[in-house]
Amino acid sequence: MSIERIESVVYGVDDLDECARFFVDFGLELVEHTEDRVVLTTQVKQRLVLKRNDDPTLPASVEATPGIREVVWGVDSQAALDALVENLRTDREVDVDQDGVAHTYDETGFGLGLALTDPVQLNYDPRKYNSSGRVERWNQPHTEITDITPIRICHVALNIPKEGRHEAVDFYLNRLNFRATDIVEPMGVFMQVEGDDDQHNFLLCHRPDRAGTNHTSYEVSGFDDVIEGGNHMIQKGWREARRLGRHTVGSNVFRFIHNPAGGRVEYAADMDRVDDTYGPNVHAETPPHHIWVLETNRDTPAPNTSEGTALP
Repeated sequence: MSIERIESVVYGVDDLDECARFFVDFGLELVEHTEDRVVLTTQVKQRLVLKRNDDPTLPASVEATPGIREVVWGVDSQAALDALVENLRTDREVDVDQDGVAHTYDETGFGLGLALTDPVQLNYDPRKYNSSGRVERWNQPHTEITDITPIRICHVALNIPKEGRHEAVDFYLNRLNFRATDIVEPMGVFMQVEGDDDQHNFLLCHRPDRAGTNHTSYEVSGFDDVIEGGNHMIQKGWREARRLGRHTVGSNVFRFIHNPAGGRVEYAADMDRVDDTYGPNVHAETPPHHIWVLETNRDTPAPNTSEGTALP
């Protein structure tokens, strides 16, 4: 009995229509758009909820700018949900709404929810790739991906103050049974929920030394989706936040876009999958952000070849 996944992420925003357009362009399915809120879903029916910053139903904000107000975690059984709520009520108020979703706060002040999960089994055929000695695709030329649809919200990253960071992390480890996978002492702690095998589902990052939204990450099926998804967002007028690359921690290929709802969003593919024999790895120094990142000199003057590396 355990937390299996992120069930929903709730934002408080300044411009509801702009943020709705952003996430539709990003590839989420729009299921509700009213004057007061917008609801979009991933392929596995996790929900992305947008509400106006002054909506009284939102948890209090930890930052002055738009951002994440609540992360709701999906629990695999009512018994497990009840046990988690009972434990949390020993030192904080927990409200259960008419849909059975429990709402409270974590140690930093972010809204925290717990709900029964209702996972959807996907039947899709990921793109096949060829290399010498390993042929997956015969007589099937690749074509453009015209519809980037994120499979799921695979992780959330939140910024926290340095003071109280240990208590903030311990809350998730000891009260919600998360597991630390990589502890980067100068930066933050990567954590995995019990019911998933991604290298991390959650990051608490203390490097900025303030509470706020860092990013949410959405899994897509492959490298082409990451690249074409980012291209599509740029063509729609949104701003890229980082160049295409592959992370060191987690190993996933990434592309980040600035998010008008707060922080950034990430297209991600090929994340490390790990079991409970992995880690926790403790890093006294921060590993490089990426193994590689796209570099180009196409739009810069050609170098003076006479100053290049001398040939033997």
